[in-house]
Amino acid sequence: MTSSTGSVTREWDGLTIPAAGTYLLDAAHKRVGFVARHMMVSKVRGEFADAAATITIAEDPALSSVTATIQAASISTAQADRDTHLRSPEFLDAETFPTLEYRSTGVKSRDGNEFVLSGELTIKGVTRPVELEVEFEGVGRSPFGQDIFGFSASTEIDREDFGLTWNVALETGGVLVGKKIKIEIEGEAVRQA
Repeated sequence: MTSSTGSVTREWDGLTIPAAGTYLLDAAHKRVGFVARHMMVSKVRGEFADAAATITIAEDPALSSVTATIQAASISTAQADRDTHLRSPEFLDAETFPTLEYRSTGVKSRDGNEFVLSGELTIKGVTRPVELEVEFEGVGRSPFGQDIFGFSASTEIDREDFGLTWNVALETGGVLVGKKIKIEIEGEAVRQA
């Protein structure tokens, strides 16, 4: 696949990958979600509607990098009272800490189209190392002539490591909100001219 700007794909380690360049997360084709345990018996799913990321694909793919910014106030679990509580100082404190930030520090090829993206996640002013399990979904060209690639990523964090310690003990044992939070990201990235 080629364009007037040169090759838009290349072969690397048995994969067809994007050409080197800067790609932005497509706001219309992304999901930055999470899953938390509720009352020790079920799961609550939510997402952040407002998130942006810049992905720099290097000539050497192992030197590629990602930076992402998530607007804390854009959290949604489809339940207004819970969302208000999650934005409050007891959880994200979105007024004081308006963004969650991620900055990659390295990428390793695992197997086929699977990678591990090492980085630092900052929530509520606390930065911790986080490894994302990334699956490269493919590369192509949109009907609008944009060079794109797709990916999904996931990890699990302990929310208390980031100062998100609010909870309520249950009479039956356990707590209202689980400590472990699964993060699930899916998206398309669009090459910038």
